[in-house]
Amino acid sequence: MKAKAKPSNVQPALVVDSEVVRQIRQHARSSSKAEVCGVLIGQDRDHRIDVAAYIEGQNAEEAGAHVTFTQDTWEHIYAVKDQKYPSERIVGWYHSHPGFGVFLSDHDTFIHKNFFSSPGQVAWVFDPHSDEEGCFGWVGGRIERLTQISVIDRRGGEEAHEGTDSESGEAKDENNEPVEVRREQKKISPIRIRRRDADDASESSDSSLERMVFTVFFYLLASVLGFALSWYVFPRVVVMPVLLDPRTGQLIDLQTGQVIPDSPNAKGATAKPPDPAQPDPHNAGQPSSSNPGSKKGNDVQPK
Repeated sequence: MKAKAKPSNVQPALVVDSEVVRQIRQHARSSSKAEVCGVLIGQDRDHRIDVAAYIEGQNAEEAGAHVTFTQDTWEHIYAVKDQKYPSERIVGWYHSHPGFGVFLSDHDTFIHKNFFSSPGQVAWVFDPHSDEEGCFGWVGGRIERLTQISVIDRRGGEEAHEGTDSESGEAKDENNEPVEVRREQKKISPIRIRRRDADDASESSDSSLERMVFTVFFYLLASVLGFALSWYVFPRVVVMPVLLDPRTGQLIDLQTGQVIPDSPNAKGATAKPPDPAQPDPHNAGQPSSSNPGSKKGNDVQPK
């Protein structure tokens, strides 16, 4: 008896046809609130999973946060598979997460473990709100998000052909003039596209310049308003020059240069002229002369 192969710890390489990816996205965008589902059709060989087609899961129980494959859904899937893909096998399933992101919920994990438990089966998740998508598969007996995903275009090897006269809707004349005119129009059309692109680029640059000018003007206006507000609200210190007489300490008028005689002294009283009857502190012990006209050294004789 042949022993059962152990699950591999290496992620399988997933190759998906680009048309399948496009159809899955289109199916998911058809329902922006409820989840939709389906199965993936292809082959599984040598740690490589090829997805070549898909089948929509009709009659499934669709809700906002989960989707369930019903008996009617499986009957429809197997009927389409036997009719269109008899030599292929089911290599996984897909479902949408409208606005939830890319992950497998507990309900999704239950479906994958019970209906897609083969190591060559994957789960494709697409969020139609954010256009984010990803795929999960079996790695060493665990469900992990796959990193080796390739999307190929199987129609890339088709040969390009020129259009025939029947496509134009007119018969070909003897001088072939209408055909030449249509060929000239085909040559001109790419030029028009490039001009529209240039116009779009110029409009984008103009809008960027307008945004920059508006931003600079806004910051300048905010700075001016802030300076004006601070000027009227916050207190200001005004510095005024004052001249003092170095001998008497009295104020000097800035306009005339004269000493202001009536300025109050340190005690708040008005300065008075010196009394001649009082002794001079600089000439201690000598009385001041009451007769300014007397001469020095002459005694006053009584008559």
